[in-house]
Amino acid sequence: MTVRLLPYVLVGIGGFIGANARFMMARWVGTLVEGRFPLGTFLINVSGSFLLGLLGAVITQKALPNADALRLALGVGFLGAFTTFSTFEFETHALFEDGLWLTALTNMFLSLFTGLVAVRVGILAARTWF
Repeated sequence: MTVRLLPYVLVGIGGFIGANARFMMARWVGTLVEGRFPLGTFLINVSGSFLLGLLGAVITQKALPNADALRLALGVGFLGAFTTFSTFEFETHALFEDGLWLTALTNMFLSLFTGLVAVRVGILAARTWF
């Protein structure tokens, strides 16, 4: 029975740590930069994209032992809770409602484009390092 519960425990622990890391990073960025652009969410999602690309490539290359446990704890748990598409959507919607169309569109474009670049850089980094 313990073996069957292990995936849930790994995802749960990773999710707990990831959600708290997101909360702390967003608060920290908020103390450094004031403005309507949701920089905290943007940086969280881009860094999470990079880390997921890195982790995915490392696991695919089988460069780490216990890859399935790492995928669950870090990929599904930590990064799943750390990155936040719903917050991105909510903050962008608020920008539109406030009439800040250019800021909202900039957030949408930069988040999508930079996130994809970050995933690619993570994959390339993993291939180089491992």
